[in-house]
Amino acid sequence: MAIDQENDLEGRGGRLERFRAVMRSNPLLYTTWRVGVFTVGVAVLIAGLLMMVLPGPGILAIIVGFAILATEFVWAQRALGKAKAAAERAKEKALDPRARRRNLILAIIAGILVAALVVAYLYVIGLQLPWNADWSSINTR
Repeated sequence: MAIDQENDLEGRGGRLERFRAVMRSNPLLYTTWRVGVFTVGVAVLIAGLLMMVLPGPGILAIIVGFAILATEFVWAQRALGKAKAAAERAKEKALDPRARRRNLILAIIAGILVAALVVAYLYVIGLQLPWNADWSSINTR
């Protein structure tokens, strides 16, 4: 009977499935494994949240954190499923021709405004950085 189970496990996933079966068969190992997965997943998730305000790929790290947690926890699988559904809806919305055209027009207008501000700055101040500029010589009227 044990040989049949081992062959069945090899057919479904090989070493990974055997490893997980061994982990689940021993309660102490399984609890330790789940604590380790939880610790790593939460650490990556917190790093992703920090990267939302600090430099780095925050959203990617959050998704990877939930993916790590989803390997062992049902609540994380649900959260990851909802995130995937939201991402699919956002993709469909972004690919809508009217939304793409609107976003393109807004980007062009924003680019023109930024270019106008840069030209105005260069006209008034010249080729100096703001912290090196002589602001007292500018007429404020």
